[in-house]
Amino acid sequence: MSHDDFIEHVKSCVDQSSPELEDHFKAFRERCSYITINQDAGDDSFVELKKRMESFIEGDETQNRHFYMALPPNIYVAVSEQLRRNCYSEKGDSQIIFEKPFGHDLESSVELHKKLEPNWKESEIFRIDHYLGKEMVKNIMTLRFGNPMFGALWDCNHIDNIQISMTEDIGTEGRGGYFDDVGIIRDVMQNHLMQIMALTTMERPGSFSAEDLRQEKARVLRLVPPLEAKHTLAGQFIKTKDGKHPGYKDDDDVPEDSRCATFCTTVAYVRNARWENVPFILKSGKALSESKTEIRIQLKDTTDAMLRNTSHNQLIIRIQPNEAVRLKMNAKMPGLELRTVETELDLTYKQTVEDPDIPEAYEALLLDAFRGDYSESVSEEELEASWKIFTPLLHELEGNKDIVPAPYVYGSEGPDGVEEFVASYQVQK
Repeated sequence: MSHDDFIEHVKSCVDQSSPELEDHFKAFRERCSYITINQDAGDDSFVELKKRMESFIEGDETQNRHFYMALPPNIYVAVSEQLRRNCYSEKGDSQIIFEKPFGHDLESSVELHKKLEPNWKESEIFRIDHYLGKEMVKNIMTLRFGNPMFGALWDCNHIDNIQISMTEDIGTEGRGGYFDDVGIIRDVMQNHLMQIMALTTMERPGSFSAEDLRQEKARVLRLVPPLEAKHTLAGQFIKTKDGKHPGYKDDDDVPEDSRCATFCTTVAYVRNARWENVPFILKSGKALSESKTEIRIQLKDTTDAMLRNTSHNQLIIRIQPNEAVRLKMNAKMPGLELRTVETELDLTYKQTVEDPDIPEAYEALLLDAFRGDYSESVSEEELEASWKIFTPLLHELEGNKDIVPAPYVYGSEGPDGVEEFVASYQVQK
């Protein structure tokens, strides 16, 4: 790609629907430059990159340098070493930005951190989990700590179970070779779902500073015992009867004997007084009936004998699509008899907020990185705690050849028995 090709690509991604926006883009374009790096050629390319960055410095300006490493994980360390050796800013801040996978299990994650540590301080490493940049994930703290009515109910005395799910209606779409080395647990559950669970379960931080927030998330994750295979249901999608949608193993890059899970639901607990005996049902999968990510908080049944056949109160936080907060509750059905009916308070953003300006997750996270706000960067302590939860389960599922993911048809609700599995933890629809 040439510099001009790069500018045209940038232009196609930027809104220029008004003269004002066009002027903004022209100013932005002048600050864009494209250079090709050959990582295998040693330091020469990185020296050239340094010269290119220095060409933008005017006078005694301080230049902060942020290196967003959208790279294969196997070269994270090598590139980070070359950047530190050749491109580190002597008069400003320097930072490396990278995203999952942060290792393959606990041991490899710790090893990655040790290899980065000699060159980059923890305060110079920004780990992106793009779900932390989603509007409704960022809204969890406001809902919890900005509304006393929820805060008073946020414990095991009132909550029966919490379901956190992320499902997709598409398969691996030609990425089977990559996915087979990762699986649904590493791809989604160990990172995205764990971050959502941490925000949902943590204690109120002393402040909303990056340090206090990340400490509370790490603290609650350390209270989650390792997950067990006996409380887990794994699956792998197969083709539809009409053959319109292929199965996972129909991908040429997937081994015929693959035991990689494309679906998983498991149950976690938090061992503290607030969440004693509350099951957290975590579910994620590909090639299911619909794409959605949500938190479903189911409250305990009413104990009032006068009101029979009432439904559970539920607080539903829809993260995507159609961002919303909904509260299911009981009310009296109009008429002469005392009969109840389930009703719903609905705060759907697009219906409640006129023309909501919801930024893209990466837009929000990269802006935080540039500003030096680490509140939505995954800390090394959070990462270690999360891997401790999932590594024993991963090793058991992958090491025991007798454990084979249950098949489920592309576009279905998941493997046979999934509804019974979830219902066994007192979950009601």
